[in-house]
Amino acid sequence: MARLVGVQQLHKRPSFSLLPSSLSSDFNGCRLHSQVQFKRKVSQPKGALQVTASSTKKILIMGGTRFIGVFLSRLLVKEGHQVTLFTRGKAPISQQLPGESDADYSDFSSKILHLKGDRKDFDFVKSSLSAEGFDVVYDINGREADEVAPILDALPNLEQFIYCSSAGVYLKSDLLPHFERDAVDPKSRHKGKLETESLLASTGVNWTSLRPVYIYGPLNYNPVEEWFFHRLKAGRPIPIPNSGIQITQLGHVKDLARAFVQVLGNEKASKQVFNISGEKYVTFDGLARACAQAGGFPEPEIIHYNPKEFDFGKKKAFPFRDQHFFASVEKAKSVLGFTPEFDLVEGLTDSYNLDFGRGTYRKEADFSTDDIILGKSLVLQS
Repeated sequence: MARLVGVQQLHKRPSFSLLPSSLSSDFNGCRLHSQVQFKRKVSQPKGALQVTASSTKKILIMGGTRFIGVFLSRLLVKEGHQVTLFTRGKAPISQQLPGESDADYSDFSSKILHLKGDRKDFDFVKSSLSAEGFDVVYDINGREADEVAPILDALPNLEQFIYCSSAGVYLKSDLLPHFERDAVDPKSRHKGKLETESLLASTGVNWTSLRPVYIYGPLNYNPVEEWFFHRLKAGRPIPIPNSGIQITQLGHVKDLARAFVQVLGNEKASKQVFNISGEKYVTFDGLARACAQAGGFPEPEIIHYNPKEFDFGKKKAFPFRDQHFFASVEKAKSVLGFTPEFDLVEGLTDSYNLDFGRGTYRKEADFSTDDIILGKSLVLQS
């Protein structure tokens, strides 16, 4: 009898995760502590860029022309701050966002400022920033500690340095979720961010570091939800490594931007690290189904495969690390009052409607690794 080799096909929804059945689960994700209930904010429409007024600051954003910075800069300008973007000038400083009104865009573009330069030109960084004398720096594209030191040298009276780190700094562990106090991995590919946090902690500067997990949302330049949307639109099976019950976590970019604003001038955030992401966790299979619902696609066909059976060369066959990977956001909730406004399907729907669903995306579809996986699945054995 003929049979398929090396893969498992799922046409029906399987059990969503390995979590105990007493925990609530659906394909929005799984809460690990279901006995604690939180009320979601309903006072503002989803994604509305609303902020609370505070004293006006002269703010520098290192980067700011794509993804996180696009939404963060708008929040800060709406709050009345003077915001300058430090970029190399390769991308326009302001572009109208999908769904953004002409009036809002006009107001933003008339107020946003630009300082053109290369952050790796340390002499220029020191001279230009020293001349401007910023109150607050948001560093959302810094990767190495040596890129941050010149900024601190140039601004001895800096009120706050707010850094975008990554939950990728944590040491892989069997005990999850990751908490801010957990062991970190000095050999991780995010070691530069970890070294930057160490540099900030060793100085007298008032700093705050946010550690997002996987970030998603409109204008995402990483193939997170886009990877799934491409396959769903093409009507292709979705290849997912191993069992598909690996648990991960996504946080919407607009929620991350709000968290960045919440730490501004917040004494409770001084010299603190916060994990920032969505409240719920999700399995890989659940994420595929959530993306399908968000885009209005039929139930996806999911193919499971063993990555060890394939040689993809330098190509990446799946956009997530093949392991459980998620972090607690309880500290941010209790200390900052952070509450994500988007659940997973709502956030993916926002991303789809304002980006991929309009025909815009960062990377063209590449199904070459999928074809390798599916090609093996069609090899028949008698």
